[in-house]
Amino acid sequence: MAGRDLPLIGPGERLALNRMGSFDWDLRSGTLEFDEPGLAVFDLRPGEYDGRPESLVSRIPSEEGSRLDAALMQAIRDGRSSYGVYFQLRRRTGVRQWTHVRGRVLRDEQGVPYRVVGIVRNATAELTEFTTISPVEAGRRRLTTMLQGTTDALSRAVTVDDVTAVLTGEGGLERFGADGLALGLVVGGALDLVALSGDSMNVLEDLRRHRLDDSLPLAEVVLTQRPRFVTSPAELSQRFPRLRPYARRLEADAAAFLPLIAQARSIGALALFYRGRNSFSSEDRNLCLGLAGIVAQSLQRAMLFDQEREFATGLQSFMLPRRIPEVPGAEIAVRYHAAWSGREVGGDWYDVVPLPRGRVGIVVGDVQGHDTHAAAIMGQLRIALRAYAGEGHSPATVLARASRFLAELDTERFATCTYAQIDLTSGGIRAVRAGHLGPLIRHTDGRVGWPNLRGGLPLGLATDFGREEYPETRLDLVPGETLVLCTDGLVEEPGADIGVGMEALADAVGGGPVGAEELADHLADRLWERWGTGDDVALLVLRRAPDPGTPQAPRIHQYIHQADPEGLAEARTVLRNALEAWGMAELVDDVELAAGELLVNVLLHTEGGAVLTLEVLPEPVRRIRLWVKDRSSAWPRRRTPGEAATSGRGLMLIDAVSARWGVEPRGDGKAVWCEFEPPGAED
Repeated sequence: MAGRDLPLIGPGERLALNRMGSFDWDLRSGTLEFDEPGLAVFDLRPGEYDGRPESLVSRIPSEEGSRLDAALMQAIRDGRSSYGVYFQLRRRTGVRQWTHVRGRVLRDEQGVPYRVVGIVRNATAELTEFTTISPVEAGRRRLTTMLQGTTDALSRAVTVDDVTAVLTGEGGLERFGADGLALGLVVGGALDLVALSGDSMNVLEDLRRHRLDDSLPLAEVVLTQRPRFVTSPAELSQRFPRLRPYARRLEADAAAFLPLIAQARSIGALALFYRGRNSFSSEDRNLCLGLAGIVAQSLQRAMLFDQEREFATGLQSFMLPRRIPEVPGAEIAVRYHAAWSGREVGGDWYDVVPLPRGRVGIVVGDVQGHDTHAAAIMGQLRIALRAYAGEGHSPATVLARASRFLAELDTERFATCTYAQIDLTSGGIRAVRAGHLGPLIRHTDGRVGWPNLRGGLPLGLATDFGREEYPETRLDLVPGETLVLCTDGLVEEPGADIGVGMEALADAVGGGPVGAEELADHLADRLWERWGTGDDVALLVLRRAPDPGTPQAPRIHQYIHQADPEGLAEARTVLRNALEAWGMAELVDDVELAAGELLVNVLLHTEGGAVLTLEVLPEPVRRIRLWVKDRSSAWPRRRTPGEAATSGRGLMLIDAVSARWGVEPRGDGKAVWCEFEPPGAED
């Protein structure tokens, strides 16, 4: 409080004693409006206030402002609908005035505060005892207010970085009543200066790390655990010659060097520098020691939290793969974001398993809970699932065995995951999921979609309920396409439906960079910042290597989804653009006709989509080859339809417009191809 600095209210101020006004504070826009009597309480005329709370700084001392902020924040945290607080303001004459504010906190349907309305009044008359307090009592109240303000500011600091931000951030020096500040922490037998604040404090940069001896004042108070108060630069230079080159450049007339002691152990030291001061009263010394005690307690909590966080992140990183193997034919990027609260860690994980015959297994999952137990189970489950996949089992069998493994552990936790085996030669995908988000695929033309992936129960629960069925879904990943797997932390926005987050992820993937590493960074930057750090996130991005052919033999690929009504039209556009770019526009009509017949046949008579490939064969005659691949093993048959038949002429058309055609097996399905030659080419 400013009892010593501000004169008590005088006779000329008596007319303002009975003032009472109202205020309306919009927390969303930040505007704070007063009626005319309310402005009069603050000794402000209507034209002197612009509706911004910051404009009241000329009337409210910083320590009093901290008390006001703390009272409101405490009411919001406790869920209370009202609050009240007494404080002192400074009238334009310099006279101090006791004031009382009573506010009502209004909340929206989600319980989020959006507005505060209330009254403000001059409370000097009812607090007459405070207008006649002795200098000793005024000093005591000032000490109490400054200590309370510092305590409130540091109460929200969690890490050491948070503590230093409070000390060096906005209002930090004012909170201590100082002009400069230096904070040192004991690290490995030395003192590290971790924070400097003030106009001339940069001169201490050379002393960022120094030995713990009595050659410098901060190190001395750490060793002796006794404060040192210096009231002149000469005194400082004489006692500490090593500091002599810096003393004059500090531009300070006095300084307080305070040990930071927690549980009888020195953890660091705090230096406060002052201008225009040549003494420290007993009240000033008590204030400095009290502030140092508060800082020491906050730092002790923060250092313990940082140690616990380091332990948690170390445990989690040990449970995740140390490196991701390089897989021929694909680029894979992974990211992990941990949301810590001390030792609380999550059970999210990712893994990449190289498999025989040009295949790779990828998995992303999440074990229930946010503690070290969840992380430990995650490590065991990841290794078990990796082993089952490496044995060559089908995706459905891999998840069934993983569910059985989890159920047999001594735990009640369950886990969700999505697992996929990808053949990087053909692009075929066999995917299963256990109560988890399915994959997202970005096509070569930039379109993004969530394939309909059938799923089963979460791992562990499936075994408990006797339902270890995980139906496989067959997908295709053409060259240049990208598949994204993630845990729900990437798409869950607090207070919003998960569909909002899934749409945001799809937009971010569709508008993101091409490369897997760049896309992973793009998603991390956009979505982690948007959702905050409330949950763990595992992210895996796999991009199948593009296959553009060569300048002499270019090639394009396009996937046509069975449920996409625009797919055929888009495919025709892609074919036309490619043929025109290759200088073979005269073949557009024939190629479009053949492609339409083959694609319609796949979409009508099979259970999946089709992969279309168009390429140039440069020798012996430069020509075009069209491929349409599907997952059906039934080969097409050429028929002779009657005059009234409405079908059966597809292969007749192919035979008529192409130079040659054929069918070849492709994995579990087949590929129908046909070739086109420009007019005048020899057979």
